[in-house]
Amino acid sequence: MTLYADFTSQEYFRNPAVEVEKLRAVGAVVEVRFPLVGTVWTTTTQDMANQVLRDNDTFTLRKDDGDVVGLQWWMPKIVRTISNNMLSADEPDHARLRGIVDEVFRRRAVLEMEPHIMALASELADALFAEGTPADLVDRYARRLPLSVICELLGLPVADRPKFTNWASGFTRFKGVFSFFGIIPKMFAMKRYMEGRLDAARESGGAGVIAELVRIEKEGGVISRDEMVSMLFLLLFAGHETTTHLISGSVREFLRNPGLRNWLQEDWTRADHAVEEFLRFVCPVQFPKPRFVRKDVELGGVRLKKGEKIMPMLVAGNFDPQANDHPEKLDLERKPNRHVAFGAGIHFCLGHQLARIEARCALQALFERWPNLELAMEDSRIRWRTRAGIRAIERLPVMASH
Repeated sequence: MTLYADFTSQEYFRNPAVEVEKLRAVGAVVEVRFPLVGTVWTTTTQDMANQVLRDNDTFTLRKDDGDVVGLQWWMPKIVRTISNNMLSADEPDHARLRGIVDEVFRRRAVLEMEPHIMALASELADALFAEGTPADLVDRYARRLPLSVICELLGLPVADRPKFTNWASGFTRFKGVFSFFGIIPKMFAMKRYMEGRLDAARESGGAGVIAELVRIEKEGGVISRDEMVSMLFLLLFAGHETTTHLISGSVREFLRNPGLRNWLQEDWTRADHAVEEFLRFVCPVQFPKPRFVRKDVELGGVRLKKGEKIMPMLVAGNFDPQANDHPEKLDLERKPNRHVAFGAGIHFCLGHQLARIEARCALQALFERWPNLELAMEDSRIRWRTRAGIRAIERLPVMASH
């Protein structure tokens, strides 16, 4: 039986735990309708999510012909080009592509960036109301910090950041076929832009991931031009979009719960635990890419057939009472915190350390500068973008009370 769950409704985004619990009551593995992907199996427990994410022999990201699962026959070639990245690759291609950028995101390299990230966050916090009050925290702060950081890592010019913001807003808004086609021109524009940056690096060198990709290419490394473009596309958007929504979602929770904010402001060393709980509770990435069932298999008491699709539900894993006690409650002191916000297995999020540090710096810089920050509208009027799979606040108007 295919279940209907509207993963794009405001009711769902406002309280995903309720919808998740309804699905879990049916079973650990259920069949649902998902926008663009179609009928697909999904998991409702953390154990099942982990099993799918870690078993790369049974659940693969590519079909036998090499096509990425979830791509439809009617999608333009550019979608296939951009989708051909390490996030949609099985081994050995995944290890080859990830190895190229792994060093940039290693723990030591990211920790060394923390003072710079904090300085950027403080600068943005200072300027929050420079363009007037109230300020949209998503646009003026939550997006600008991770976008600045990833642009520096990639080696992209500061002056071009408005372009990325415009492109990013399009990619997070589509929910169906018609709106999907509306973003195709943005994909072409972005592809041309990335090719231009690679060409510039070939001619004059530079710093960052773009220059590193060109160096690897010149030294005979195994990476194609299209793979380089899709790598940059992935790193730019995965490197800032999800952290944007983690920051804005976390700030909203603090503004709804001033007592929690006061507790953290008393001792900022508590921020690490707080960020882990926000990762679990806000869960910006609700679903990873769909998998292809490689062979007939039983999962969670359900018989899956070869050729079917499955999408492990990360948000359901995070709200699984078998993994965390009272998961529907926001508990900033939760220990242990068993979440799957970054996925699991070989595709565990490359930028997990960076996201944690950016969120921590963003919260500390914001509330040290504006300790009495308030919502500038009723919380009940806040809306989320209607794109399934991503939990993204549309606008978060804030003001500073005196």
